[in-house]
Amino acid sequence: MSSFTLYHNPQSRSTSARVLLEAVGAPYEVKVLDFTAGQTRTPEFLAINPLGKLPTLVHDGAVVTEQVAITIYLADLFPAAGLAPAFNHPLRGPYLRWLTFYAACFEPALVDHAFKRPPVSPTTSPYGDYDTVVDALVAQLSRADYIVGDTLTAADLLWGTGLRWTTEFGIVPKLPVVMAYLARVAAHPAVVRAGELDAALALAMAPPAAD
Repeated sequence: MSSFTLYHNPQSRSTSARVLLEAVGAPYEVKVLDFTAGQTRTPEFLAINPLGKLPTLVHDGAVVTEQVAITIYLADLFPAAGLAPAFNHPLRGPYLRWLTFYAACFEPALVDHAFKRPPVSPTTSPYGDYDTVVDALVAQLSRADYIVGDTLTAADLLWGTGLRWTTEFGIVPKLPVVMAYLARVAAHPAVVRAGELDAALALAMAPPAAD
């Protein structure tokens, strides 16, 4: 039987990987890394992921990092879950487009915005600027219930996780179309289940209250 190990912290981007593991029904082990204890910077973990970042997934000895790579990998590995358009499906290209947009455009633009970096020339930046990226995302979310149509895919589980924390922190505006989309994704059983597991994990990791 395949063996999956997720290096994880409930307050990190690895929440999207846990949601997807729950969605595809893969048996997996969680190895919790505590940021405050420096556990993502140990030689042992850096030997697995030199960037010291989460999520990091190990499947039968193969290391898969990066949220988008993990999303594509798991959704394709478990086709019966119905979370990825088939290779010859008309929506396969748009599905990959919006998955890649998340990492190549959305996340870099968020960092620019959060740290108040001035936009560079649109002829130089591969994603333009924050406003352009958010406008493109909002326009896409306005077209259908989900990111590439009327059926939820693995891309929505990634986007739903990312938009949840970015709206909570005020990095992405809580526009009606965004919040309605978040509510639809949040209702998925895997999102609910992963959220419950991570809430319990976060509570167990919390330092004891002072007397």
